[in-house]
Amino acid sequence: MSVFTLCLLLCADLLDLAVGYLTVTIEPLPPVVVGETVTLKCNFKTDGRLREIVWYRVTDGGTIKQKIFTYDAMFNTNYSHMEDYRRREDLVYQSTVRLPEVRILDNGPYECHVGIYDRATREKVVLASGNVFLTVMSPPNNISVVAENTPAPFSRYQAQNFTLLCTAKGGKPAPSVYFKRDGELIEVISYVQPSAGDQGGGSAGFRGARPLISRDLDETKLQRSLSLLDPESPSARLYTERPHTQGLQASEPSPATEVIPETVVNREFPRWVHNTDPLYYFSHTHLPQSDGSVVVQARLTWTLNPQLDNDALFSCEVKHPALSMPMQTEVTLAAPKGPKLFMTPSRAKVGDTVRITVQGFQVGARGNEVFPEPLFTWTRVGGRLLDGSTEREGKDLILERVPAELNGSMYRCTAQNPLGSTDTHTRLIVFENPSMMKNTQGQNSGISQKNAMGGLTWIALVLTVTVELT
Repeated sequence: MSVFTLCLLLCADLLDLAVGYLTVTIEPLPPVVVGETVTLKCNFKTDGRLREIVWYRVTDGGTIKQKIFTYDAMFNTNYSHMEDYRRREDLVYQSTVRLPEVRILDNGPYECHVGIYDRATREKVVLASGNVFLTVMSPPNNISVVAENTPAPFSRYQAQNFTLLCTAKGGKPAPSVYFKRDGELIEVISYVQPSAGDQGGGSAGFRGARPLISRDLDETKLQRSLSLLDPESPSARLYTERPHTQGLQASEPSPATEVIPETVVNREFPRWVHNTDPLYYFSHTHLPQSDGSVVVQARLTWTLNPQLDNDALFSCEVKHPALSMPMQTEVTLAAPKGPKLFMTPSRAKVGDTVRITVQGFQVGARGNEVFPEPLFTWTRVGGRLLDGSTEREGKDLILERVPAELNGSMYRCTAQNPLGSTDTHTRLIVFENPSMMKNTQGQNSGISQKNAMGGLTWIALVLTVTVELT
């Protein structure tokens, strides 16, 4: 070994003795769930005199470092720099900081900077740092299932695509969503959800994005479907507008609203339905939120079969690493059965405003509610509504200032969704209004008094003329 090499080694040893050594390491953190407490540990080794320890939160891809906590060894003090957090950081040891009740916004990289005094000058500070990434998870806080494009009518002659939309909100990272039918996992065919521009603003583009089974009618099925439109055919008579009125003429009309329960029930199922297992098509979209969470929308689409799908139980389940077991919400597909109608006032008089409202449905054997939301249509049997229209949509039918001519008129409420249709009728009984009769009588008596006074005046004039002539 040469003399020059020995001199270099001696100088390096002297420099180490003057400056000292400093190493910083931070233990990696496992993912944590919102609301838990996190401890940031900064481990360092040095033979120098400690000056300070500073913790930073790194944002904007490392371009901004926000100081969150400082330990000053010179004065043996510590303080927080996060006023907005209301000093939520706690110093456990000189180099360890605890963050209680972490939030999604706490997610990201953190750095620990340690400074020691330079042995040579006693004024210069030597720095070293380490970093760690804090992953904060948030389980979904809300899931829901709705039917897209509803309320929608029941179709007897054409197949319909039906879509269930499951929405999971508040999850970070994005949860996984899947569907079950009657408790069994559905085998699906994944497809890419088209954008709003690709859909062309209509359902045609939406259906074109999925290769659903074609349900086109052949000539035989088309003839059978058209035969239902013939008023002379036996099938068409099922949809006659004439309600069941047996026994009404024999008894006195009740003063209250007379409800005829479910006189016409359209439960004929389409003839084009195939008895094969349907093909289910699945898509999902991720919508990032400003708080760092992700809204997941999952769609399950298939060709609806009212015979097989009525009373079917569909569930949407959500899996997330922050959950010990999946979240679940479920719906039961059910056609409407017998809307219950309520009329106010119960004893309508001439000139009153009458409101007929749907208040629920008849409960089926399984006690299921109607899903998806039904479409309500009101018509008057044998005529137009009071405003001159042929039908009106909505849960309420309002008849303003009903005349006496509407006494005994019958109204039909049709409730339908893609699974079926049903009708319920109610009869309107209109009573005489005593106040209006009193006003009418008063007006008639006033007119007769004026006529009588006019007649007496005319008789007086005739007598006067007669006396003068004699």
